[in-house]
Amino acid sequence: MKTDSDILITGGGLNGPALALALADGGFGVTIIDAAPPRARGAVGFDGRSYALALASQRLLAALGVWPKVAENSQPILEIKVTDGRAGEGPAPWMLHLDHAEIEEGPMGYMLEDRFLYSALHQAVTAHPGITLISGETVTAQHSQNAGVQVGLGNNRAYQARLLVGCDGRNSGTAQRAGITRSGHDYGQTALVCAIEHEKPHHGIAHQFFMPPGPLAILPLPGNRVSIVWSETHAEAARISALSDEEYLAVLRPRFGSFLGEIKLAGKRFSYPLSLTLANSFVADRVALVGDAAHGVHPIAGQGLNLGLRDVGALAEVLITAKRRGEDIGASDVLARYQQWRRFDTLTLALATDGFNALFSNDNGLLRLGRDLGMGLVNALPGLRRRLIREAAGLTGDVPKLLQGRQI
Repeated sequence: MKTDSDILITGGGLNGPALALALADGGFGVTIIDAAPPRARGAVGFDGRSYALALASQRLLAALGVWPKVAENSQPILEIKVTDGRAGEGPAPWMLHLDHAEIEEGPMGYMLEDRFLYSALHQAVTAHPGITLISGETVTAQHSQNAGVQVGLGNNRAYQARLLVGCDGRNSGTAQRAGITRSGHDYGQTALVCAIEHEKPHHGIAHQFFMPPGPLAILPLPGNRVSIVWSETHAEAARISALSDEEYLAVLRPRFGSFLGEIKLAGKRFSYPLSLTLANSFVADRVALVGDAAHGVHPIAGQGLNLGLRDVGALAEVLITAKRRGEDIGASDVLARYQQWRRFDTLTLALATDGFNALFSNDNGLLRLGRDLGMGLVNALPGLRRRLIREAAGLTGDVPKLLQGRQI
């Protein structure tokens, strides 16, 4: 089968370009097909949309040559404080406190705005001679054959490759056309997302405050700003979203507290429904799924993009290794290695976040007492606390080479 590229990637958000760079650095010819117009997100000003990048994810971006372009706009996450309580009453007396000083590697992670990461990835993609970017075109058909896969676009063009990778989100058309089904459920919660300017310095500390309707994450950005991810029931979130900015702040203040002084909104407000969705297979005939196309988890631990970048590192390592061995990169046994590497890790984290959300998003008195005592106990055990710090930094488990900061 004559191919236009070795590998086709659908989806040009973050995971798709990161994967393309890793594969192209490994000697593959890669084509990205992105339904969005070019630079649609990269051209925006500050809007508050940000990511908590684990240290391992930062290492991957450094290995791809992207991190130097965004480092000055990032905010190190030096501490994480996890507390339980109710709006207007402040946190419970027991707290889990994770401090990067307890490990040798450095900050547990970094906060980085979407606009900076997106722009840096796309600049690197367009500059790479091994990558072709097709923007503003939608894949409408795909067909796997013995030697490769062909996709058809809405403009009646067709492209052939040896492998198709879906990086096209939770409603992945690539997965649907490959016959991959999904499992999961609605959390009954909506995330309210915004950025806040505040009076006092945050000192690089991230806060996770568990309230009965859902968690509130307060994540440090450069300067006196933080990113907010605030979960409420669908009905309450809809009511809050309809409020004016001042009314919105009036609802947020009792939940946020006064520890950062006076607060005001910075940038736009967003909301999105929360659900758990897992592809029942990460691979099909000459197809692999990465990122949200493979898994969508609760943002309770801020691991969505980090999970996707672990997929990127694992799939790139599997494919580059197979290429060096002279194997068919789209063969089922090669793709099975990727699935075996990533599916258990993803399922474990998905079940953990699902369980934590169920445990903490309620007002049961006995459960509150049990979880508060549990956090206090963990906080009192240095070995276990250190393990959680390394987990938060993405340094545990079978870590792909790129996420160790090494070349494949």
